[in-house]
Amino acid sequence: MKYILYIVFIAVIAFLGYGYYIKTDNELLGHKLIGLSVAGFFFVWMPLFLIHRSKNNNIKKYMITDDTIKKIKDEAETFLD
Repeated sequence: MKYILYIVFIAVIAFLGYGYYIKTDNELLGHKLIGLSVAGFFFVWMPLFLIHRSKNNNIKKYMITDDTIKKIKDEAETFLD
């Protein structure tokens, strides 16, 4: 997964750079390449990165449940006292 992320990131940066380079000659193609690279970054690389980074994390740690609400209220009461 790490190498896929590297490859996609380098491809996105290459398309972005080539889009800016070719923009002087062919403005329409340059804008398309820049747009595709930005879309690829946000719709391909970013979700893959988030999946890779949160693979072994406990999601319940970040969820709000009745127990966590009660714990927050208790901590707030002790802080205010």
